[in-house]
Parts: sequence; structure tokens; C-alpha cells
Amino acid sequence: MRVFTASLATETNTFAPLFVDRSAFEGGFYCPPGTHPDTPTLCSAPTVAARRGAASEGYDLVEGTATWAEPAGLVSQEGYESLRDEILDQLKAALPVDIVLLGLHGSMVARGYDDCEGDLIARVRALAGPDCVIGAELDMHCHLTAEMVGGADIIVAFKEFPHTDFLARAEDLLELCLKTARGQVKPVSAVFDCRGFAAFMTSREPGRSFVDRLLAMEGKDGILSISVAHGFQAADVADVGSKVLVIADGDEAKAAALAKELGLEILRWGQGASPKHYKPEEGIAAAVELAQPGKPVVLADRWDNPGGGVAGDSSVMVEALLRHPEIPAAIGALWDPVAVSLCRAAGVGTEIPLRFIGKAAPSSGRPIDAVVTVTGTTADLLIPFEQSWVSLGPAAAIRIGTLDIVLASTRAQTFSPPVFTNLGIDLGAKKVVVVKSSNHFHAAFAPMAASVLYLDSGGPYPPDASKIPYTKVKRPFSPLDPNPWL
Repeated sequence: MRVFTASLATETNTFAPLFVDRSAFEGGFYCPPGTHPDTPTLCSAPTVAARRGAASEGYDLVEGTATWAEPAGLVSQEGYESLRDEILDQLKAALPVDIVLLGLHGSMVARGYDDCEGDLIARVRALAGPDCVIGAELDMHCHLTAEMVGGADIIVAFKEFPHTDFLARAEDLLELCLKTARGQVKPVSAVFDCRGFAAFMTSREPGRSFVDRLLAMEGKDGILSISVAHGFQAADVADVGSKVLVIADGDEAKAAALAKELGLEILRWGQGASPKHYKPEEGIAAAVELAQPGKPVVLADRWDNPGGGVAGDSSVMVEALLRHPEIPAAIGALWDPVAVSLCRAAGVGTEIPLRFIGKAAPSSGRPIDAVVTVTGTTADLLIPFEQSWVSLGPAAAIRIGTLDIVLASTRAQTFSPPVFTNLGIDLGAKKVVVVKSSNHFHAAFAPMAASVLYLDSGGPYPPDASKIPYTKVKRPFSPLDPNPWL
């Protein structure tokens, strides 16, 4: 048996004024064939799973390019096509193959391509032929399109939010593709369109119990796989929204019935699946009340999260914390490569005048002007995220009174405490810690926190779907219209 694997992924916020070309992939994560590390990244886990599978199963493995760009705005047409064609040329050279495993995201949009993943899968099918088993792993925050589902034999999306299961789901994908290629199962797919957004977190109920049930259903009664595509609302594409994908062994009616049942269940939750969101002053006040000695409260600045395709340089929460010099606090990581270079040049222990953050767009707020103390610098702020490592590039820690601020040269979410601790910041000495992340921080930060709260700081990510200026979405679609299923 011969297996080909490759990965091409980013998450596109079509409203973001941050644009992506090939250099963003090459500067983010770019591994030509055979150079992928032994640890996976968020969307390249199929490469690692396939490599491990080749060692245990004995099949021939051909690795193609694996690449990822930090979420941002539209990808250039040339950037997407050059990386797509690079992978297709590698596949062509590897033919014939029995299985193609793709590590994708599911919400990549380029100029001229609203569905990059569907386009890539269709071209892979045209090359590999009808008998080749095509499998794709997607982020749960994807636009699940008919082109993706129709072109692939198996699609498996992450189940966990925070995404702690990307390697486990890649292993599920590999197992199902191997069984399909060996004739042990005959996968058929059915999709239920929720006609709106039905997102949830698995770090809290009801999402936690729901996903545990999905995991228990798989592998029983002919159900091979269940994926909930939450959707990614910051994208003006036709297939935006939540969908449920069920893959059954030869029984499409069973798959369709279960997909509808599960989709209606999560729709009935309404806003009950979402946590309370605090305005900046409310969040700070609540955090001070809940903080314990040695255990700060973590505030998630969800709408200025680089993982949502925005800059991560909003000054709103920094300004709010500066209004409370009596509260020991920390915030990070904020994107400002120019400020980082100035701090690193000045050196640790120096006091300098600095203008920082609030620069990427009008929605980033105003730049902060202050005299700061440089308390730490590094040539590469490398932090763990589950089985992977994420680089925030050159970084610096600065202090204004009781507020410690982490500035980074590379946009990335605040996945784990080393964003702060690697620069010498003692989180146990703080009452409030603000992280630039939606929920991926939760697994790593929750054990050291007295509580976790979520902010609505009015950041650049569009949090209210009813106010997003969609032009392409298929109607009816809630909250723009009444949901037809309810």
C-alpha cells in the first residue's frame, strides 16, 4: 500500500485588513517533503500520524509539503495557487497511490477561491483517480462545503475546543482511510446544515458531555465518524455556518438521521452553550473578587485573538488595566515587532519611552505612549500547545507600575503560561492575567487560575453575527433570519 500526505492550511477572516501571501506560509510553518518535525502542528497532524502508521503498518509513505500561515485576511491568488500546485506536483510524482491524507483547516479563502480546500480536494481526486481513498482532517471552525464532502471519502474534524485533539483525530482519519482502502468499511457521508451558528466549548457544559457522547457513538452500530463543523463567522462565504457530518458504514439514511438529530440538539441550546462575556471594567472587577493568593483570574480577550485572523494589538485592555495601578496584572502576547526590536536593543533593566500596540487598524484602539522598564527579552519566544510548539519570534516583556506586558514579533495566540514565564513574569504574584486567545489557552491556564472569565472588549473580530455584513451566505440563515429548524 502506498500513502501520500501533505498539508496546506490557514484560517481566513475576510474582514481583516491583514493580507497573506506565500511568504506568510514560508515564514509561519513551511516544511518541504521529509522535513516535518516529529511533533505535529495544528493542521499538519496527518503527516505525523501517517509517519507513525508507516512504521507500524508497513506501507510506503510519500510526504509532500506541509505549511501553515497564522490566521489573517485574504490569501493572495498567487500564494494559494503556488502552494496548491506544489503539492499537486508532488502527488503527481508519487502516483499511483492508494491513500491521500490531507491536513487542512477548512476556512481558507483566497482571491478567486472562496473554498480553497474544496478546490484542492477536487484537483487531488482528478489526479489520484476514483479508486484512491482521500481523507482530510479539518479544524472544527471550518466551512464544510459540498465540494469537500463530495471529493473526499473521509473527513474528520477536531472535536475539542480548545483544540487538544488534533493528533488523535488525525489518527482516527488514518485508521478509517486504511480500513476503507482494505475494503473493511464502505464510508458514506451525510451533512445536516444548521442554517446558523451552533458553536460550543468543550471546556464547559453542555459541550463537554455532548462530545463525550459523540466519541462513545463512533465505532458502534455502523457509525464510523461524527464531526461538528462549528463554522467561522468572520468570513463572507456561501457556506459559512455550523454543520454536522456523520459518516456511516454503507448506510446513508442512518448517517443523515443521526446528523439531523445531533444538529437539532445543539441548535436548541441557543446561547446556553456560550459563556458570559464581561466588558473590560466588569471583567477586571470580577477578577479581583475571585482571585486567590497565588492564583490569578485569567481573562480571555476573545475578540482580539490572533487565532481569529485579527492583529492581536488592541490597546483596549492595556488602557483598562493602566487605570487600575493598584491591581497587579499581566497581559500578552501583543503583536508589535517594532516595539520588540526597540526593547531588545535597549536591553533588560533599561527604562525607555515607548509607543506600542494600537497600530494595525482603527479597531486596534490608540497606541500607548509610556515610559516602560524592559524586564525581559528573548530571540525566540517558543511556547507549547499540546503536542506542538509555537514560535512567537523575538519578544520582550515590559513593565508599567504593577502591569507586566508581553510584546511579540509574530502573531499567535497565548496558548500557555510560558508566554509570560519564559520572560520572567511570575503569574502567581498577579491578580489578573489577560490572554489574547478565544479558548485554546484553557487547558494550560485553567490549572493555575482561580477562575477563567471571557471578555467582550470590543476588539476587531466581529462577535455579533447579526451585525456582520454578509453578502454571500445562503439564506435563510440565523441570526439574519428566523432559523427554519426551530
